[in-house]
Amino acid sequence: MNTRAPFTVEQAQRIARAWLISPSSGVIELDADWTGASLPLLAPGDQAFAFADLRPAAPSLYADEAAYYVDDAGQVVFVLDPAEHSWVDFGAMPVYVAGDFNGWEQAVGQPGWALEAGEVNGRAVWLRRKPGAELLTEPPQQFKFITGDRRWLELPREATNLMPDGKGHFNRGLLKHRTGRNLFEFTTTEPALLNQTHSVVHVRDGKEAPKTRVRLGKFFHELRSDLPLGALVQQDETTFRLFAPRAKHVRLFLCENLEEMDEAFGYELDRREEEGGGWCGVWEAQIDRNLHGWYYWYSLSGPHDVFGHFHPNHRVLDPYAQAAVGSEGPGIVLDPGWVGRADRSFATPAWQDLIIAEGHVRDLVAHAPTALSAEERLGFSGLTKWVQSPDFYLKQLGVNCVELQPVHEFDHLSREEYQWGYMPASYFAPASSYALDGAHASQVNELQELVAAFHRQGLAVVLDVVYNHVGLPAHLLFVDKLYYFELDDEGALENWSGCGNDLRCRSAMTRRLIIDSLIHYIEVYGVDGFRFDLAELIGVDALREIEAAVKRVKPDVILIAEPWSFRGHIAAALRPTGYTSWNDGYRNFLRDYVQGRGTADRLEYFLKGSPWHFAYWPAQTVNYTESHDDRTWLDVITENGDHNGFHPTQNDRQRTHLMAAILLASVGIPLLAAGQDFLRSKHGVNNTYLRGDLNALDYHRLARFPATHAYFAGWIRFRRSSRGQLLRHFSRPGEGFFQCFSRAGAPALVAIYNADGSQGRTRLMFAVNPHTEDTTVPIGEFGHLDWELIADHECFYHEGRHPPGEVAEPDLFIPALGCSLWVLEG
Repeated sequence: MNTRAPFTVEQAQRIARAWLISPSSGVIELDADWTGASLPLLAPGDQAFAFADLRPAAPSLYADEAAYYVDDAGQVVFVLDPAEHSWVDFGAMPVYVAGDFNGWEQAVGQPGWALEAGEVNGRAVWLRRKPGAELLTEPPQQFKFITGDRRWLELPREATNLMPDGKGHFNRGLLKHRTGRNLFEFTTTEPALLNQTHSVVHVRDGKEAPKTRVRLGKFFHELRSDLPLGALVQQDETTFRLFAPRAKHVRLFLCENLEEMDEAFGYELDRREEEGGGWCGVWEAQIDRNLHGWYYWYSLSGPHDVFGHFHPNHRVLDPYAQAAVGSEGPGIVLDPGWVGRADRSFATPAWQDLIIAEGHVRDLVAHAPTALSAEERLGFSGLTKWVQSPDFYLKQLGVNCVELQPVHEFDHLSREEYQWGYMPASYFAPASSYALDGAHASQVNELQELVAAFHRQGLAVVLDVVYNHVGLPAHLLFVDKLYYFELDDEGALENWSGCGNDLRCRSAMTRRLIIDSLIHYIEVYGVDGFRFDLAELIGVDALREIEAAVKRVKPDVILIAEPWSFRGHIAAALRPTGYTSWNDGYRNFLRDYVQGRGTADRLEYFLKGSPWHFAYWPAQTVNYTESHDDRTWLDVITENGDHNGFHPTQNDRQRTHLMAAILLASVGIPLLAAGQDFLRSKHGVNNTYLRGDLNALDYHRLARFPATHAYFAGWIRFRRSSRGQLLRHFSRPGEGFFQCFSRAGAPALVAIYNADGSQGRTRLMFAVNPHTEDTTVPIGEFGHLDWELIADHECFYHEGRHPPGEVAEPDLFIPALGCSLWVLEG
């Protein structure tokens, strides 16, 4: 029946939201429980949308979005879907309900708040029933779920009962007026068309209230196709495929020369049926010609509503374009025979052996002391020549991995314009602004040559990739705003990235886009790994799927997460995965510690590799003290005013040496920012995103501060040596491996590595004192052993050079702002 025929109605609340759970069924949510004796008058808001049935939903359906409902006995039933937290081993790890009503974290260990296995809405879930009288109060009480090892489970974006706690976080709220009796289910007489808008209304006193848009639910975001996408060249045929599930029309435009773009011929794409029948959103056109080197773009039309951003006159860059003339396009058709495949014979170092330097293509090459043209200093070709030089800076420093800031196509107004590249326009195409001839796709071969050059110098290549948001123009927005972006109920873009939009990595084809582009960079360019910018916005479940897919192609791929966003932090949730994470706690601590504001026990925790709370295995923490973001290390810790460390003080230099020693003596993966070893400064400027003048490496500082550079290089050389194996661990050593000594209330620390002899006969002793006064630390039985001093806070000592000082039993002397490294053989 069509429910535009009126129901008897007592009082209708406002419709809060409505969504389809399949093309033929959906849910309407009122803003409060319906208490009338008969159904409210709810009706379709457009002629193309007719109800066959309308009925109250089971209260338990509310748990899908709110994580609770109230059963017929008046009990609050807390519900957790394990599928949303695949990283939790629910069979082995208890999970608790925690909130205002039980002291939050104090709930851990209390059996009465532990979740139990059950079933809700036909799915296996974990739940806990509690009397509702003390929980459903005003103001609403807040809650979350927490694991037995005190990890808070992240909240899904679609939760409708999110409430701020006043401390910058969000929890769920127990709303006494929403118990599950505010939901109504409907079926439609015909399947709803994805490329049309639909709405519902409630009618009161014969008058229709404002329409409420009907969103497409989870089924829509699970639409996917396994068909190859992009411009596909095969001998004398080129096939174009685009995934655009809500488009009404898709047109392909082609031209052989850029001057012909305004006269380009348009081809209508057809819906491509999947094998076995049915359509999953892919449009296709086949051209009987090899179009290698031609230029192309799309235009799309679709529904005009707040969830659509279809503009038929906008030139849309193919998300799968392997090269582009610029951030606005057009794409360039490439024959796979011309593109080729990378030589993947380079042996990627084991994670525990990595020492990474983060750098930007232009920063590394802009002032490189080698003969280059001005054009070459803008990108890939110039950096390749610098890398091949025997004097290449990172080779001399001794690192074995470079982490390049984004090299994919990003938004820019001109080739010369400088920026870091964190506003991506394409996930397959290398940056045309870094190429000598971007209009003819030279960036493809130039990036291949750059990666190969790094490999010949013994450096692995990790790419910084940005899958949490897109830049301008946001081409995916014109393909399907609703499918590819996180939106609120009014269609506004969410912005936890701080960059204007958040990519919806929960959508099936978004995940495929990410995975396909990562595999492309492995197979075509030979890269060794990836660092995921603002990985919290990608989500743990998506990251796990990405990990599984790329490891099928490259089992030893390096996977690094920046585990936070403006919304939250997922480092703890990533511990059961194969990702290592940037350790911001390490960064913040070490900045404080070298200035005398840290404790010895906290230093011990970080030296041991941030075990368990942050990292399950040794290489799961990327230890760093400076990155591209914010001020340089030196500008943060300098004694100079205005955070300007360009002319460092002697204490600035000493503290930098302490940092280097601690960083390279810590278990985990050390990461340096390029230039840190020669006391790089950005004159105190905090945000240098567009400041190529400040970011470009000033290699003259190598001559100004050669001892500091040599000190970093010495520590790197030692860490990579056979003795340095005691600093590099594949698995956690036993509890007796470390033995640490300190004085009560003092920050100085002495750490013995391999104290129990479990890793052979060699032992190391590392001592550090961040105070501006000398100190001694008692080291007990280790004081009378025959230690050899191999480094202090100034330099490393090599064979033939007699180091000063010896261990004096029972106390070890450590000078002010000093450190020392000792070895014991046998």
